[in-house]
Parts: sequence; C-alpha cells; structure tokens
Amino acid sequence: MALTPSTMLAIGTTAPDFHLPDTDGKIVSLADLNSQAALAVIFMCNHCPYVVHIRAGLAKLAHDYIPRGVGFVGINANDAKNYPADSPARMKDEVKAAGYIFPYLYDETQTVAKAYRAACTPDIFLFDRGRRLVYRGQFDASRPGNGIPVTGKDLRNALEAVLAGKPASEMQVASLGCNIKWKAGNEPEYF
Repeated sequence: MALTPSTMLAIGTTAPDFHLPDTDGKIVSLADLNSQAALAVIFMCNHCPYVVHIRAGLAKLAHDYIPRGVGFVGINANDAKNYPADSPARMKDEVKAAGYIFPYLYDETQTVAKAYRAACTPDIFLFDRGRRLVYRGQFDASRPGNGIPVTGKDLRNALEAVLAGKPASEMQVASLGCNIKWKAGNEPEYF
C-alpha cells in the first residue's frame, strides 16, 4: 500500500463533467446529481483501508447533508481486473454494507479520475452551487491506527461554510490514502 496525498486541485476549478455507470448499470452524469447547495465528489474504492476507516462517517455525513441540498457521489477508478475487490459487483455489495445513500460510480477508463487530478482513495472535492471547487482535502485528521475519532470535521466545516454562503477555510490539508490503482500504461502525467 503506497500512502499517497491528493494533488490539491486549484480552488475555483469547475467540476469536470462525467457519464459513468452506477452499481445498477444506469449512466449518471454530473447534471443528474441533485445538488442545489453544493456537491461532494469522493474518489473511493471498496478495499482501501483509509476508505474503510471513514466509511461509516462518510455514510453519516451524507445522511446529514443530503437533506440540506448537498449532492454526493462516490467514484471508483481502480483497475478492477488487477484489484477484483473493487469490481462493480463488489461496489454494489459495498453500497449496502456501508449504508451509502448516494450514487457510487465506476470509472473504468480512469478518464474522470484524471480530469479531477485524483490521486488517492479517499480523494475529496467539494463544489459550490455553481460547481466551482471550494474545498479539496481530507475528511478529517483520523487515519487507521492513529486513535483520532472519525468525525468528518474538515469536510463538515467546509460544508457548513458553503451552506452559509461563506468561503471554505484556506487551511486545507491534503487527503492521504492508497494510490488509485491505475491500469498499466494509464498512469497520469501529474505525478
């Protein structure tokens, strides 16, 4: 497992569009997401210990903020051929096990991950109602084994700022996690 930080995409970047299948095979686009107030895009997977560590907190956060007009989407860009635990079939099981109430999409070509400059799982991006990036970084300071409770504090603070019409804090800490499992020869140039 390679500990990889997020690339910290530039604040103000417009959310790249996508058209990806969900766990039932239905194609979901950026425009399909119900996000009147904000949109959280989380690059994640099923097996990464850093995602597994926050999964209950992420499910709770979505339950707390979706009723407030925040859209959520999870995107798995891992190479499922070499990492079968991240296959679309296993994603469907993960949605049920984790209690996710948001779409969980599969980026088989990895082009969407590259468009977002995603690097790790979890890699979190928060966009305002105009789909401009206002936060990118860690869920919170908790990591497997460090004893800090999973609260989603950093993302929650950014969400509260956006919902109040204020800018997110400029102090944003890169997310850390497993590297996205790129297909051979498909590694992005931004590393």
